[in-house]
Amino acid sequence: MKTFRVGMIGAGETGAPLLQQLIDAPYVDVIGVAELDMSRPGISLAREHGIPVTDNFIEIAEQGTNVDIIIDVTGSRKVREDLRRFMQFSGNSHTVIVHERVALLMMSLCAGAFVETRHEDAQAY
Repeated sequence: MKTFRVGMIGAGETGAPLLQQLIDAPYVDVIGVAELDMSRPGISLAREHGIPVTDNFIEIAEQGTNVDIIIDVTGSRKVREDLRRFMQFSGNSHTVIVHERVALLMMSLCAGAFVETRHEDAQAY
């Protein structure tokens, strides 16, 4: 069976429900979750399912072509910029970075209603 190999950055209120959806999908292989706060709910969820966790999001990006999609749900402009910069520097043209707004759109479509986020700067580009 074909699978999407997905890494996630952010495992809080937005990331944890999305992570559960990814775990439940038989066509998704979650290769890792990055989060600064190891007490966030998504970290516990990842650990329960044997998914590697890290507090350094660059470790997800360093997996190169072993990750198809990196979903950034941190709402952090700095994370977004650093991740893009790393991907450009590494020359990885395989992995796609999904911005939090796109993830929220997809989650909203699945839920049938707009999914809220508590990240104040999520709209900043």
